[in-house]
Amino acid sequence: MTIKNVHGNTLDHLGGAIVAGRYPAGNAMPPEPILCDELGVSRTVVREAVKSLVAKGLVSTGPKVGTRVLHSDQWNWFDPDVIVWQSQAGLTREFLRDLQELRRVVEPAAVRMAAERATAQDIADIEAAYQGMKQAVEAGGDYVKHDLRFHQGLLRACHNRMLVQMSKALSALLRTSFEISTTRQDGPRNSLPLHREVLDAVIARDACRAERAILLLIDGAREDIETVLATRKPLPKLDTPARLLRAA
Repeated sequence: MTIKNVHGNTLDHLGGAIVAGRYPAGNAMPPEPILCDELGVSRTVVREAVKSLVAKGLVSTGPKVGTRVLHSDQWNWFDPDVIVWQSQAGLTREFLRDLQELRRVVEPAAVRMAAERATAQDIADIEAAYQGMKQAVEAGGDYVKHDLRFHQGLLRACHNRMLVQMSKALSALLRTSFEISTTRQDGPRNSLPLHREVLDAVIARDACRAERAILLLIDGAREDIETVLATRKPLPKLDTPARLLRAA
């Protein structure tokens, strides 16, 4: 096992334990010697993992107080690792509500700008993602991958550097929504025309139409998530491959 794998496994173990509540907020984590014995790693590995947890906002360190777990309000929810650990611990209604509200704030504004600023290459990239979604619906395949590329393409097409950076951080969050929506029967097939409408509005340079279309898409995803939650079926884990659609 490489040093990188040892570090990654240690980070996953500690981060997952924090998000799952094994180490409650406000409490100190076990001392280094105990963590070393528990995980079978060196102090150097534990210290590097703790540094990563500090960077992700999960813990703070200081003299005489050791390593303390921070409240979830302080965690970096744009960090893909944090999202994966939350999916492992169980996606809560509060988490999914926050995600949908974030989408409703960010994506309509980004799509309006995309309708005004998208280049021919931007539109070609979004079109390719849409065709990948359509192919997955009709012949089976990885719908989520292409759905994610579609929305990332829209965010890039707005040509706002901060929103483009946000698209990278939003990827894990968006995948959460798409994974859940895809588990609903005919969810992808029903959302395909809504995606087409968003793209057609961007191609037509109609910002208002594009904004209306993306809001319909986001609200449809919210309804899908509510329906799936009501069934109480297990929600997807983001550390496993996305569920592939079967051929129609």
